[in-house]
Amino acid sequence: MDTVHKLISSEAFPAWREAMKASGKVLVVTNGCFDLLHAGHVAYLEAARSLGDALLVGLNGDASVRELKGPTRPLNIEGDRARVLAALECVSAVAIFPEKRAVRFLATARPDIYVKGGDYTLETVDQEERRAVESGGGRIVFIPFLPGRSTTGLVAKIQTL
Repeated sequence: MDTVHKLISSEAFPAWREAMKASGKVLVVTNGCFDLLHAGHVAYLEAARSLGDALLVGLNGDASVRELKGPTRPLNIEGDRARVLAALECVSAVAIFPEKRAVRFLATARPDIYVKGGDYTLETVDQEERRAVESGGGRIVFIPFLPGRSTTGLVAKIQTL
């Protein structure tokens, strides 16, 4: 099955969100780099999806991944990362955003539920992102990570081989 239909362009994004809202579905949103997809990502995304009717993943574009992770990242270009995420059954749609922080993406997505990893709290999550979610009527839920699973850890392990 072709998963390209799950990739939402920035131009189509507002209309997609309006259609979702009109259908009455609970939209769960998360975001990140998802550079090397691993079991921790899959468990996290499946848990996020279980909170609502649809899961939208905001994907950091390549330039913002370099800002966040350093000059050697991303390992996979944004189009490839988006396609891999879209292939997951639990992911309803993927939208790439260029900024380092997801504030503008969240303001457009207007999630009913915004999911972040368990390493965050309401106090430590980016407060502009928090305001973007809460001003749109959404709430933030934190999902614990699987211990010992991270892209940074995988990269370090590969470098020792």
